[in-house]
Amino acid sequence: MTYIAKPKLRHPALPVNKLGFTRRDYEGSISTLCAGCGHDSISSAIIQACFELNIAPHRVAKLSGIGCSSKTPDYLLGQSHGFNSVHGRMPSVLTGANLANRDLIYLGISGDGDSASIGLGQFVHCIRRGVNMVYITENNGVYGLTKGQFSATADKGSRSKSGGSNMDSPLDLASMALLVGATFVGRSFSGDKDQLVPLIMAALSHSGPAFIDVVSPCVAFNNHAGSTKAYDFVRAHNEAVNRLDIMEPRETISVSYAPGTSEDVQLHDGSLLRLAKLKDNYDASDRTAALAWLQARAASGELVTGLIYLDPGARDMHANLNTALSPLNGLGAKDLCPGATGLEKFNAAHR
Repeated sequence: MTYIAKPKLRHPALPVNKLGFTRRDYEGSISTLCAGCGHDSISSAIIQACFELNIAPHRVAKLSGIGCSSKTPDYLLGQSHGFNSVHGRMPSVLTGANLANRDLIYLGISGDGDSASIGLGQFVHCIRRGVNMVYITENNGVYGLTKGQFSATADKGSRSKSGGSNMDSPLDLASMALLVGATFVGRSFSGDKDQLVPLIMAALSHSGPAFIDVVSPCVAFNNHAGSTKAYDFVRAHNEAVNRLDIMEPRETISVSYAPGTSEDVQLHDGSLLRLAKLKDNYDASDRTAALAWLQARAASGELVTGLIYLDPGARDMHANLNTALSPLNGLGAKDLCPGATGLEKFNAAHR
């Protein structure tokens, strides 16, 4: 992988967050992806989300597999922990790292080839186990590194740049994440920063398996007429179920207004937030209804974006396994080896 360092010079008047970091402190190396690639917009959204949430970069562990999408972690959070695994195996590496150190914020970045093909089983079981993470799939419907073959998420009837048509049924990773137990499911478009940034912020603030499917057009092989992952197609068929924003917890702000109307709400910092109720029949806390909504809109040719499902009372893998509160990588031999008496007591409890 080619590494191109960014200049260290920066304007002295750059805005800083509560930790004293500028947005530049959350950046990585210069991207070597194609100019206009949607993946770079996702990198920018992650950088903005971490900056606004005042997350210390060293508290983040970013992991990826193989593919154009898996180069993304190199372009963000240069001062964080990182691990680039093999093709499709990122979820198991992330699971192991999370078990070893529960105190880090885990960010898994994958692609539709990495997650929906060779890594499909890894994707399913990582979410099923309730790993506390943000799992982002950069979904462009093609294998960009191998010249644009259809991936498992390519829509049936979609046309390739070379003129061929995909006749296979697509995998919908958002629906699959709902089915296997994700407690936060969202979908967005790399070209919609106003929606994507708060969605990532909400996912980073969630405790449990959070999954975001981001449609990210491949400008080299899948951004032409006939592609359902192209910029023009997504903009024309985007069905946004909600308009999003996020704030850190403080005193409760309550507001009541009718569906189909908007309301200005004054926030704690004195700024105004304009809320808009776009749907009066959508409940993001109903898993079954969310899955039905995805399928119904897909049958109508629409791409549902926004916060699709949220379980505010979610438990993560450590709660399910009742692991120690201290990170396992910080425990000594005495803590990890209870001795014969402790082992007998443990075995007796499981007989």
